[in-house]
Amino acid sequence: MAQGLIEVERKFLPGPGTEERLQELGGTLEHRVTFRDTYYDTPELSLMQADHWLRRREDSGWELKCPGAAGVLGHHTEYKELTAEPTIVAQLCKVLGADGLGAGDVAAVLGPLGLQEVASFVTKRSAWKLVLLGTDEEEPQLRVDLDTADFGYAVGEVEALVHEEAEVPAALEKIHRLSSMLGVPAQETAPAKLIVYLQRFRPQDYQRLLEVNSSKQRPQATEDPDNCLG
Repeated sequence: MAQGLIEVERKFLPGPGTEERLQELGGTLEHRVTFRDTYYDTPELSLMQADHWLRRREDSGWELKCPGAAGVLGHHTEYKELTAEPTIVAQLCKVLGADGLGAGDVAAVLGPLGLQEVASFVTKRSAWKLVLLGTDEEEPQLRVDLDTADFGYAVGEVEALVHEEAEVPAALEKIHRLSSMLGVPAQETAPAKLIVYLQRFRPQDYQRLLEVNSSKQRPQATEDPDNCLG
């Protein structure tokens, strides 16, 4: 993924006919893959409380998701994805208020920044792509990922990647349309895998995130646990 792209997404709860419906809509199955994600944070969950999510995907490297300008909009989220390690380190230092660590490898700063593993799980994914009828075929395709985590939770995600904030509204409109075509109820919310993991296996941490979110003054604060990634 190109550095600095903006990810606009909506999560949903897939049903037994979701893949068949994607085929009917002209979707193409890109691949089926299994991978392990490991998430890192401080004992106080300082990154998550700031709506930053640090992950290492097996055989794919590090990624830090940071809130976009809009953050959470209703049932949709907007994140910037950082994958270059010097950029990730710089952002981590900024969020955690650390200076003098340079811009080296992420693994080298885990200890100095007090970051430790907080979650690790395996996901089986089927990845789909499609272009909605009536749109320019040269436009970026929508992506639909259907995930099942090894702790028994299944979730889908409709995603669009854009380069600029000005492209976000059009991406949201396409996500709305495809979600409707897949039969996703307009008001449906689906927690991210990481949030469900914390809820089941680290309930105190999950409760801490809920309390931080409820204390926010803005009613649509980006730190809504049920709308973040995973």
